[in-house]
Amino acid sequence: MSVPALGSVAPTNHRIPLAIIGDSDSHGYHDERAFPPGSADRGGRLRDTTYQWTEVIAALRGDALDLGERESTGTWPRVARVLRFVGFDVRAPRKVDHRHNFAVSGQGCDDLMDGPSRQVPELIRLMNEDPVRWRQGLVVIRIGVNTFGKAAELDRLARDPRDPAVVRAIDTCVAQIRSAVDAIAAAHPGTKTIVVGIFDNRHWAAYLTRWRAPAEQANISAGLDRFDQALQRFAADRPQMAFFDDRAWFASLWGGRDSQGMPAYRTVSFGPLKVANSSGDEPSNATLADGHAGTVWNALWARALIDLANQRFGLGVAPLTEAEMVSLLSRRFMP
Repeated sequence: MSVPALGSVAPTNHRIPLAIIGDSDSHGYHDERAFPPGSADRGGRLRDTTYQWTEVIAALRGDALDLGERESTGTWPRVARVLRFVGFDVRAPRKVDHRHNFAVSGQGCDDLMDGPSRQVPELIRLMNEDPVRWRQGLVVIRIGVNTFGKAAELDRLARDPRDPAVVRAIDTCVAQIRSAVDAIAAAHPGTKTIVVGIFDNRHWAAYLTRWRAPAEQANISAGLDRFDQALQRFAADRPQMAFFDDRAWFASLWGGRDSQGMPAYRTVSFGPLKVANSSGDEPSNATLADGHAGTVWNALWARALIDLANQRFGLGVAPLTEAEMVSLLSRRFMP
């Protein structure tokens, strides 16, 4: 089954190919296999007007950035293991999303190079189909929260920012991201890569009553710094690479907690809305009821990503305007 991409697009050879590696922070919300129609996931009853950041880019900048057509890809992980064992290259898991989007909900750093999805080797196999185009391509790697950024790991960091188990997970994840970037660069030296820092889940609305002691706040920040600073150093040494600071981006918009750990968030003006750091499927909430980013968050994040890519790599993609981003609030997702 093949589903056309959103909006009108220019011929493929005039567009910059964009690929995504990651987890639920990038997995398309309108993958009806992963999130069946009628379920409460990814916007629930408002899903038709709820957009993942990848879907924002496809809808508003599909003329410049090519995420691939929306289509059915992959097979079941167990089937993939058998087929690979006998020598067939196959993609997993089953998914309905933009072809260049390899992100899968629930995945962690181990899934970059290995596991049923082995996202980066499968991406490289796709890129090998048209290496000339991918000389101008861009890959975004946004992963890590399922490896070391959930409540259990934040609890450990709150007690000790050098907790051995969490530090080991962070360092292993950094090494796996480095291996992923190196593999892409070896196969396609001209391709650019953006690596995204870790989001601080203290700011998720469901967690705002936790980790309020000043020492806990400082400890969690110091623990997460280990990951971000390692990626920053890695990116600084490579002209074909950029680092997106996810924590700084969030703070620049919604702010954070006060010195006593109490919520002190701003609201964000977005067209007619005042968007709070709260949860719910209505677009006045930063996050959806299921905890994932809402359309406003994703639109603003997509704008920041394009701005970074333009600044670092000179892509020349038109910046997203507020008017066109606001239009998504009432625009139905039309596959």
